[in-house]
Amino acid sequence: MFELKYPHLFAPIRLGNTVFRNRIFGAPTGYQDLTAEKFPPPEAVAYYARKASGGAATVAVGECVVDSLRGKGSADHIPLDNPGVLGSLTLLADGISRHGAVAVAELQHAGMYAEESARRGNAIYGPVAVQSVVGQVAHVDGGGTQALAMTESVIYETIEAYADAALRAKQSGFGMVLIHGGHGWLLSQFLSPQLNTRDDMWGGSLENRVRLPIAIAKRIREKCGRGFPIEFRMSATEANPNGYGLDEGVKIAIALDGHVDLLHCSAGHHEVRDAFVVTHPSMFLPDGANAYLAAEVKKHVKTPVATVGAFTDPAHMEEVLASGGADVIELARELIADPDMPIKARMGRDGDITKCMRCFTCFSNLLNTKQFSCAVNPEIGAELAVTQIPDAKFSRTVLVAGGGVAGMEAALTAAERGHRVILCEKSSQLGGALRCETNVPFKAKLSQYLDLQARRVAEAGVDIRLNTPVTTELARELAPDAIIAALGATPVKPQIEGISLAIGAEEVYLNPELAGERVAILGGGLVGTELAIYLASRKKQNGESGHVVLIEQLPELSDGGNQLHGLALDVQLRELPIIVSTSTKVLKIQKNAEFDVTDVICEQTGDATIYHVDTVIYAVGQRPLWDATDALRDCAPEFYEVGDCTAPKNIRAATKSAYFAATAIGRI
Repeated sequence: MFELKYPHLFAPIRLGNTVFRNRIFGAPTGYQDLTAEKFPPPEAVAYYARKASGGAATVAVGECVVDSLRGKGSADHIPLDNPGVLGSLTLLADGISRHGAVAVAELQHAGMYAEESARRGNAIYGPVAVQSVVGQVAHVDGGGTQALAMTESVIYETIEAYADAALRAKQSGFGMVLIHGGHGWLLSQFLSPQLNTRDDMWGGSLENRVRLPIAIAKRIREKCGRGFPIEFRMSATEANPNGYGLDEGVKIAIALDGHVDLLHCSAGHHEVRDAFVVTHPSMFLPDGANAYLAAEVKKHVKTPVATVGAFTDPAHMEEVLASGGADVIELARELIADPDMPIKARMGRDGDITKCMRCFTCFSNLLNTKQFSCAVNPEIGAELAVTQIPDAKFSRTVLVAGGGVAGMEAALTAAERGHRVILCEKSSQLGGALRCETNVPFKAKLSQYLDLQARRVAEAGVDIRLNTPVTTELARELAPDAIIAALGATPVKPQIEGISLAIGAEEVYLNPELAGERVAILGGGLVGTELAIYLASRKKQNGESGHVVLIEQLPELSDGGNQLHGLALDVQLRELPIIVSTSTKVLKIQKNAEFDVTDVICEQTGDATIYHVDTVIYAVGQRPLWDATDALRDCAPEFYEVGDCTAPKNIRAATKSAYFAATAIGRI
């Protein structure tokens, strides 16, 4: 007899007149690649629908602007004030609701950060006049743009704009709206005691500061009906010294109590760099890092409360709900990493859930390319393409050379498509070079992912051969129909005098005790920077003295194109005993017998610099194994090369190239 493993997580909840099938709500994410009219294209429908098909109770469409004239923060926001959006918005809502999820539209107004509105020459407004707005609009008209204090007439027009937007969402088939009242946007600006110093009925006291969001909620009720549910997202704390804290957040929640159907407790302010990695918890923070906010708010209100931020484990979610810490768990990145997480949890298949690593690949790629992607889920950003991949016409014998991230994904995908797969790995375990980071605390989710993929490969019936390098002789002996080369790359050893005194980053990751009291790391890319953080955090945790010097020849450290993970790294670099030395060229490494140290002799912007350390580590990049890959090129009718053996990039590039290479086999 079936018994729910997580009864609280899968208990329905009624908000307004709508019953939601469980307590897993899809937090809003904004699709950026819109049509010329800024309407959602078919690709957006596929993106959101894929989440809905996995069993979440809601899927929220982010960044639906209510006032394009005055409140548009980005060109890539869906304009709910444009009647022409109705058709594509209806298709989007239907794509979500046909899977049993409630479609939710996030109502957004940027207020004094309405960069796109300002760029178009329109007046922008906040609760008070701000002479020069920093951040998103800092570059408009050169040195900044003046935000005007909202007049009474503009306030009432804004209230109506929210209500009209909610009505259009409802008419399109959305079953709930989410009023964005956090993260520094318009309503957050009105709620802020630091910013909203108006002396009229819309500011100053708490009663006056909450008047605008309450008026908006009331007007939405009038236009959409009392049974139409309203969710309100708030920053329970702005998570920065210049903003309000949880005490004020609780007061705001109490004032909003009863005016909306769900209080969604987030954190942070989008204009504060360090707060970003609290709003979207980085890999350096624990799971459910912001759960305490909802738990505190819930003590003081009757309205159901949602928590959000870094949830991946259904057992943890169940614990939060069962303890009364929240009524709803909101997921954003986890439903990107594994849209099927809800149905897997309902079936009790916890071990099959792919957990978000919090690497920020998804959102950084969105900023860089307007496309969502995921390091561990190759379907994301290619939902339509995946649905159009035909089944393999012919079953083939596939040899996968290399059992790292790319090799495992290729083997798994090929096996799932009905091919006979042989996976050869030269080492004693699957996982490749990333296995060296197994003991790094902030990479725990990476280790779990590697373990999960290795298990999936075995359960898929792949013929796994460890301690087996793929040579041309072996390849010809096996006579496969197709070879997928996933041989990876090898660390580059820099040509520096005395480099024999240094050791490679992978070796230190595996054996951190090799690092002495004072350490110099050559190379300020992701590998070197994360190693510096790992070693320095060990020193701090163990109460050890000493420091780490991170030496980079370029003027800045490299985040590998992942700018949001770069923010998280920057916070750690400032909090730990790490010296960052950029624009620094290492000339020579030599032993200093007099003081029993190693001297790293450098040139920094023309000046000589010497670092006296106990250990020197190099982390200057990877070299693809091109020769080994080329040797296999003529050993099978079909040949594919994936992952780092083509060009060292990242996990996302490895998994995606491997997935699509495997889907190409057997078509002809």
